[in-house]
Amino acid sequence: MGGEVRATTYPEVPLKDLVTRIETGWSPVCSSKPPGLDEWGVIKLSAITTGRFIETEAKAFLSGSFPRTEFEVRAGDVLMARANGVKSLVGVACTVRKVRRHLLLPDLAFRLVSNPSKVDPTFLGLALSSAGLRDQIEAAMRGTSGQYKISKADVRHLRVPLPNFHEQQRIVAAHAVMEWRIAALERVRDKFRAAETALAAEVFANVGSPWPTARLESIATVAAGVTLGSEPVGEGTVELPYLRVANVLDGRIDTADLKRVRILRSQYERFALSKGDLLLTEGGDLDKLGRGAVWDGRIDQCLHQNHVFRVRCGEEMSPDFLSLYTSSDVGRSYFQRVGKQTTNLASINSTQVKNMPVPVPSLAEQEKLLGPIRSIRSRVAAVDRKLSKLRVIQQGVLEDLLSGRAVAGQRGEASRS
Repeated sequence: MGGEVRATTYPEVPLKDLVTRIETGWSPVCSSKPPGLDEWGVIKLSAITTGRFIETEAKAFLSGSFPRTEFEVRAGDVLMARANGVKSLVGVACTVRKVRRHLLLPDLAFRLVSNPSKVDPTFLGLALSSAGLRDQIEAAMRGTSGQYKISKADVRHLRVPLPNFHEQQRIVAAHAVMEWRIAALERVRDKFRAAETALAAEVFANVGSPWPTARLESIATVAAGVTLGSEPVGEGTVELPYLRVANVLDGRIDTADLKRVRILRSQYERFALSKGDLLLTEGGDLDKLGRGAVWDGRIDQCLHQNHVFRVRCGEEMSPDFLSLYTSSDVGRSYFQRVGKQTTNLASINSTQVKNMPVPVPSLAEQEKLLGPIRSIRSRVAAVDRKLSKLRVIQQGVLEDLLSGRAVAGQRGEASRS
């Protein structure tokens, strides 16, 4: 019966019985730039997300390097992050549905080659994203010096729910329906973001005319955050959450995985964040150097790490306007010009941030220019809320299907209601 609810659960099988091999990749020295269409590159760990592979998250080989082609990522591969500084990202897995040529697997990821006679690779990627598998991964995980890892032996012994092939394909199809709806919303969001970028580019097309310019340190204060390492103990200390580079994204702050640090209570004001502080990252890939966002004060008593600059604006500058400028093509070109670049990373220091030339229109004009951009951002936020809700529903549908509590057709209808 199409609407029948199952009372039984699927058998669980060790992962080693479902794959022909588990491989670790290779990480040569790469450029900070993405590879061209015909160039070899290595995917970043950010290419491996829960249930979805993002092939654009990759770094190009340095000129003259010779790729080890046995590590090329192929359609049907199930990829899993085996190590990360963020605990929640270790064990994240996805199936590669399609991929451009000449992208290699990094050594911080596993390639799981499924046995086609036992399991559908897309189903396996979904099963590895379930709550039951997440619990197993976290139980097996080990961490040292801020780096969390899971071993190949631990992965081999993960127990995976295994329905028959017909049910596997029904589950994959039900999940694909939700993916289609999510992708449609993401396209809408991308159009809004493209409009925002175009508006920002128009605002700063003629920087310096007719606006006066000033060095950033004359309109704002710049401060480094707390240094990690040896932490004080005993009375007079306090343990608080802090934002690190991974939490500061382009235009937004991600607080899904916060770490904590212990400092002297007397140092709190030195490292504390206030609503309206602009946060700029000190280093990373060249194209992401100086990325930033304005802190909205969502967490009381939050600090920032020393690799994240806190920029606190004075009375003549809106933090939103300054953030718009630092993330614009003009602002980014300044950071890329003055930043110190090594083989695959780049960095800026506080002096370079302080010396950044910044346009200073009147506050009234700043607010006028920000009006249309804030309107677009509110639309983006509304779409993001819908996406978050859909992803929660999608995960709930997947959990029900993998547990055998519902059939794919029934849950697919529920997801469209």
